[in-house]
Amino acid sequence: MSYRNLVSLAGLLTLAVVAWLFSKKKKVINWKVILWGFGLQILLAFFVFLVPAGSKFFLLINEVVVRVLDSASAGIRFLFGPLALPPGTKGEGGETSFGFILAFQGLPTVVFFAALVGALYYLKVMPFLIRLFARIFTRLMKVSGAESLCVSSNVFVGIESALVVRPYLTRMTISELGTILTAGMATIASSVLSVYVMVLKNELPTIAGHLVTASLLSAPAALLTSKLIFPETEKPETLGLNVEPYYEREDNLIMAIINGAQSGLKLLAGIVTLLLAFLGLLALLDLILGWFGGQLNNLFGWHFNWQVAGILSYVFYPFSLLMGVAPQDAMTVARLLAERVVVTELVSYQHLAEFLRSGAFQEVRSAIIASYALCGFAHVASLAIFVGGIGALAPERLKDLSRLGFRALLAATLACMITGAVAGVFYSGTSLLLGR
Repeated sequence: MSYRNLVSLAGLLTLAVVAWLFSKKKKVINWKVILWGFGLQILLAFFVFLVPAGSKFFLLINEVVVRVLDSASAGIRFLFGPLALPPGTKGEGGETSFGFILAFQGLPTVVFFAALVGALYYLKVMPFLIRLFARIFTRLMKVSGAESLCVSSNVFVGIESALVVRPYLTRMTISELGTILTAGMATIASSVLSVYVMVLKNELPTIAGHLVTASLLSAPAALLTSKLIFPETEKPETLGLNVEPYYEREDNLIMAIINGAQSGLKLLAGIVTLLLAFLGLLALLDLILGWFGGQLNNLFGWHFNWQVAGILSYVFYPFSLLMGVAPQDAMTVARLLAERVVVTELVSYQHLAEFLRSGAFQEVRSAIIASYALCGFAHVASLAIFVGGIGALAPERLKDLSRLGFRALLAATLACMITGAVAGVFYSGTSLLLGR
């Protein structure tokens, strides 16, 4: 193990301590959650990164996701023609690509994957996988069956994960609600994972395998940080019990696909709306800060970056170092993390791809760690979506959810960085999954 791997290991533990420091009940610690939170991540990472069979398995997953994405692009090419062609490719009629256009190549895959998830729900594949992960968390980590079920659901879907525990939401403890919010923001939905793959696959050919791995690693990380920040002081109704996922099964497979696609279209509209609104508002805020900051810079001879992401990047700089990022790349990764909080992870992944193309990273290790640490909905827009969405399912708990919101965002951000640190611990240039 190299010096940089040891730095990531120390950072892994330090990030957990930071989460504990924000707890209001520091003497209440669920050691099973801590030990198995770290243990499950390390076991999975060891299997994926260091065991040849594990690396080959996840390369297979990477290949499957890429092939499925190719299938998804069939409908996109039919609708948008040359606009849908990936960079460097030609169409059947000899037309050339205009380069990567997010609106025509990346975002439409959300509809396809939402339809696919709908079909997998009807075929009972998704409920089986959710139950499997939930039972692992419930048995090993001494948490409630309901929160385990919701956390495991978040590995595959987004805000709709709260639906699987809808009957229990009104009676959940404060700690359980904190865990549900944290898990929702610390993970990503399979329907949007495809967008990140489209953005990064030219620069990181095995990015699909990385993101699937990151999504799995972030689930126990979310349980770890949420139970450190929101320790359980009550007795959950489903403590230690296996809970069956609650969902309304469609009448037939065709209806499952149709309704899944329509849900995907709503999700796509939500993503576009958030990007238009938040990028515009951020640009306006940067303009205002830039003007005032420019006056201060001129007055005092400073050279400070007065953009919102620039200011927050100084906050994330030490955390980038803790994850094991090379010092010369730490500010770049810190800026990506800052952008994710104030805008969305999609913008950060786009900039990560641009940095890779321009050679901004001194070490590929830094880019790999960043791809793991960015893999989550840990941003302000998502906070509003999850608090509002879960509050709509249980209106009487909306006040509790709103009080927990920003601390849950902190827990989710720390969980994502713990996932990045785990990747740093096991990084090896010779790994099949992590090598160039």
